Amino acid sequence: MDIKSAFLNGVLEEDVYVERPEGFKVKDTGHKIYKLRKTLYGFKQAPKAWYSEIDEYLSMCKFKRSTSEATLYTRSDCEGNLIIVSIYVDDIVYTGSSERLLSEFKREMMQRYEMSDLGLLHHFFGMGILQTDQGVFIHQSKYAKSLLLKFGLEDCKPVSIPLSTGEKLKKVDGSELADEGLYRKIKGSLLYLIATRHDLMYAANLLSRFMNSPIKMHMGAEEGF
Repeated sequence: MDIKSAFLNGVLEEDVYVERPEGFKVKDTGHKIYKLRKTLYGFKQAPKAWYSEIDEYLSMCKFKRSTSEATLYTRSDCEGNLIIVSIYVDDIVYTGSSERLLSEFKREMMQRYEMSDLGLLHHFFGMGILQTDQGVFIHQSKYAKSLLLKFGLEDCKPVSIPLSTGEKLKKVDGSELADEGLYRKIKGSLLYLIATRHDLMYAANLLSRFMNSPIKMHMGAEEGF
């Protein structure tokens, strides 16, 4: 679900005053200014105020906030059914073991805030979500393909492992220096890919050692992903 104009729901803790908007006139008000009760988009305190608002509301609805992830909440009923809710700015992803709990949560949220129901989750935060009878699978195929196009590697041949088993990378081996800026861009992009591709973690961490003055061998190994 998506919360429309989420930041406008945040309650201000500070005193904030604004001038009357141009073209907005009220008879016999003179040169008065306005005191804001809630946040507006562009305020530096708007994200914090919005999170305080949604956190307070979910706590009131008997949700428990995770001790390790501040935007993850859970609630269970007397029958042991569980609902899990994750907040990301104005987006809410939720799942659970009971259709009744899910329907109740959706109804409660729509009564509290102006919201849009976006349906079953398929793509979120750069990751693809595939839901089948066998389970829920997370992938980054779209992101991986976008990297190949971005760095001109779409015609490269695939390999079963990211690095050659017998190849030893050295800081200096006499070869020419590579484009340091390009190397860092590729390396930074690969770090997000290992969120779902744990098999790339060792190679990505190994190549991180050569961020300064990389050589052509390092660039070739990086492009071998």
